Amino acid sequence: MQQDTINDMLARAVAAAPDRIFLDFTGDTYTYGEVDRLSNALAHGLVRAGVKPGDTVATMFDNNVDAVVSWFAINKAGAISAPANTAFRGSFLSSQIDDCRARIVLAEAEYADRFLAVENELPRVEKIFARGAPSAGGSRIDVAPLDSLRVQNTGPLDIPATPDQLAMLVYTSGTTGRSKGCMISHNCACNLGWHAATARELNPSDVLWTALPLFHLNAIGSSVLAAMAAQARVAIFPRFSVSQFWPDIERSGATCVSLLGSMASLIAEAPDSEAQKRSYGQIRHMQAAPLAEPVAAKWRERFGAPAYGAAAYGMTEAATICGRRPGDPYGPPGNSGRPGEDFEVRIFDENDFEVPPGVPGEIVCRPRRPNIMFSGYWHQPEATVKAWRNLWFHTGDLGRFDTEGWFYFVDRKKDYIRRRGENISTHEMESVFRQHPAIRDVAVHSVISPLGEDEVKVTAEVASESALTEEELCRWSIDRVPYFAVPLYVEFRESLPRGETGKVLKDQLRSEGRTSATWDREAAGVTFNRR
Repeated sequence: MQQDTINDMLARAVAAAPDRIFLDFTGDTYTYGEVDRLSNALAHGLVRAGVKPGDTVATMFDNNVDAVVSWFAINKAGAISAPANTAFRGSFLSSQIDDCRARIVLAEAEYADRFLAVENELPRVEKIFARGAPSAGGSRIDVAPLDSLRVQNTGPLDIPATPDQLAMLVYTSGTTGRSKGCMISHNCACNLGWHAATARELNPSDVLWTALPLFHLNAIGSSVLAAMAAQARVAIFPRFSVSQFWPDIERSGATCVSLLGSMASLIAEAPDSEAQKRSYGQIRHMQAAPLAEPVAAKWRERFGAPAYGAAAYGMTEAATICGRRPGDPYGPPGNSGRPGEDFEVRIFDENDFEVPPGVPGEIVCRPRRPNIMFSGYWHQPEATVKAWRNLWFHTGDLGRFDTEGWFYFVDRKKDYIRRRGENISTHEMESVFRQHPAIRDVAVHSVISPLGEDEVKVTAEVASESALTEEELCRWSIDRVPYFAVPLYVEFRESLPRGETGKVLKDQLRSEGRTSATWDREAAGVTFNRR
């Protein structure tokens, strides 16, 4: 397969179908030609603002046209896009923005204040271009309207891109330290889009629907680039809603849907609606992970929609490592396909010796072709070298092969939590909770929810003289951590379980789960703004 760039992929789509609708935001539509011209105008503005090839530009957008246009514009200017999670604030935000070394930030106006609140921790940031009405001045960082960055020139820029050139930084959760920026090249991103389009057998008449956020590689690569690879349409909903799902499926004409497993379960359990009945059989491909067979059966029976679990395994650093391609057999229950043409895949023991079929071990891989996986961790050479021990990339996850070569994901070796599609760094969470004056020590860990996903639990040692309650600690965290990381469970203990070296035994805490002494946020009726 030839090497590609995001710029060239867009140019081919524009040349082939300039008037075909590319982006659909709840009825606000943009053709391939319009997206090209809008991103050209913004790219010229970025160059005028001093952005040079190789620079990093940070963004913080909701699901709207500027989230896509700004990404293309940054790449057309030869720069690197660094999207930030819209739930980030405080130290979560400042650590990523400072690490990516951006001088310029493009953001929603309402998020600009979050940057100004931590401006002392952002010495490199010089200017924020805000979408909407920006706040008044008074800050060291200059804030201007995003519209002031757009220019009249909508022609192409003479700034070539190469397949190995960095296109974006996508941050993963930091499990033993700060979050790491995965360096994603143009071809790496395009390869992900091509694989996603192929797995869904997308064609130009398809409409791919998603409500996943555009700061994640899932929506960027598996939805936007997948649609662009097939020169199809992508319908992007602002935020997932059970009640609004079927009305927008009907409105958009969606034929393919990309969800998280929890979303698919909630829709399957929801009451019938008129829009749902009218849309029966409209969806030819629904993909979600994880997806239990009873949920998939409900999608087939109630909605006439073939539903597929993500019969694949991959990560930000390497997607897709194993998977099922069109025409392949489904194989035994629980499998995640087989290695494809992109990666060599092995299962190693703790000494990096390969284990036999049926035996779990760490999943390791290496690419068969150039520029199909991440290029290392941004300004963290030690972490990059450690991950590539003995010339194999170590995923930190556990898996196994059976005797027929089918791959099975077993568990995460890394100590992170994945909730509603978001990776949560326990290291960063614990750093926040340790700032509370009444907390002596704390462990943040997962508890399995009824939907089969992780929920966040905080188990803490509290100073004996403190009158702090679990609810007070939870409410204290609401303004300090992303909304998706606010703990569902809190438990106070006199002491945390520890091993001989003093390390907290998180495996024990995870296995204990929700105990009789655990406080439950939902049962207590504590609510907050999920933003």
